[in-house]
Amino acid sequence: MSTEKPFDVALKQLSIAAEILKLDPEIYEILKQPKRILTVSVPIRMDDGSVKVFTGYRVQYNDARGPYKGGIRYHPDVTLDEVKALAAWMTWKCAVIDIPFGGAKGGIPCNPKQMSKGEVERLTRRYTVMIHESIGPYQDILAPDVYTDAQTMAWVMDTYSQLMGYKVPGVVTGKPLSIGGSLRREKATAYGIMICSREAAKVLNMNIKGATVVVQGYGNVGFNSALLLHQIGAKVIAVSDSKGGVLNRKGINPIDLLKHKEKTGSVIGFVGCEKVTNEELLELECDILVPSAIENQITKNNASKIRAKMVVEAANGPTTPEADEILDKNGVFVIPDILANSGGVLVSYFEWVQNLTREYWSEKEIDDKFEKKMVRAFFDVHKKSKELNIAMRKAALVIGVGRVSDAIKTLGVWS
Repeated sequence: MSTEKPFDVALKQLSIAAEILKLDPEIYEILKQPKRILTVSVPIRMDDGSVKVFTGYRVQYNDARGPYKGGIRYHPDVTLDEVKALAAWMTWKCAVIDIPFGGAKGGIPCNPKQMSKGEVERLTRRYTVMIHESIGPYQDILAPDVYTDAQTMAWVMDTYSQLMGYKVPGVVTGKPLSIGGSLRREKATAYGIMICSREAAKVLNMNIKGATVVVQGYGNVGFNSALLLHQIGAKVIAVSDSKGGVLNRKGINPIDLLKHKEKTGSVIGFVGCEKVTNEELLELECDILVPSAIENQITKNNASKIRAKMVVEAANGPTTPEADEILDKNGVFVIPDILANSGGVLVSYFEWVQNLTREYWSEKEIDDKFEKKMVRAFFDVHKKSKELNIAMRKAALVIGVGRVSDAIKTLGVWS
């Protein structure tokens, strides 16, 4: 586990892109800092009658290409530094997938697992009130992230709409279908992981059928990534959650494993599997490794032990810059987070457009648009990687930072 701060990692990645792009120093200075940081005190009454004050963050990184866009996470370890990094990555991600959004992120240090549903609702609604003047469908659109979900978004939308005096579905994405959510949203990130893995297998001359898959993290994205890869013929051999991992070289059925996890609270103890630690799991020999937990999992300490042929980053920032260099030197094909996990924000974009037009699309329409956009983004990055003879992460950063930089240059800096 790296002790390096996430925003330091984000700045290192920015400097790599700036150097390759020979970025205008003035634009580089602008991109090194978020445009706006909101820190709010969020007092709520707990079920026992006491009042507890939480701290809420919303970092709006850059809006040169469109309104800010990004999730809100509820987790005990949320820090402002982490939220800044996630907002920066979101900025490049929206540019890589080429949708008209800037980047933002929000977070509240709390433990929703130890709070009642009513307490989480009151926290969400009060946080929305505190930041409502800085959000909106043309200003900053929220979405679910770690320990937030469609219900959380419904509370945000309802609170914001009450304040506005009319329904504003476009203030959030990832909502329930009954109030303007989009079809395909739940599996969107994983669908992007599957498409990137499939296209990468083609360029690496690897047969996706029978390719061995290891997944770190078995939440929504980890489970759905395992399931979709399993459905196109890949073989899931190991999976982990926060408590540990399981391995079966003959293959694991993702749905059976999910049922076991729902019943017992962990993947550990699944029938026919041997137990492995999270550390051992990352170092297993496999074709495709999908880190879908948290940041800084592959570091300079374990990168040389990674035996996957391909790393497809479902999590944000799971690989440090030092680890990147080692993986690249060892010939590991890394599909970076800002490309691999952009499927979530892509369907969020589709949802936002549907909300603004009040016109809703079928699954087929969404799938067709998604496939086209995701495949194009993969090959944009792959082409840039070949053209400049650089790793996929650097190529994705060059495209993302380059597009944001072009927008800033075109708009101009005025005073």
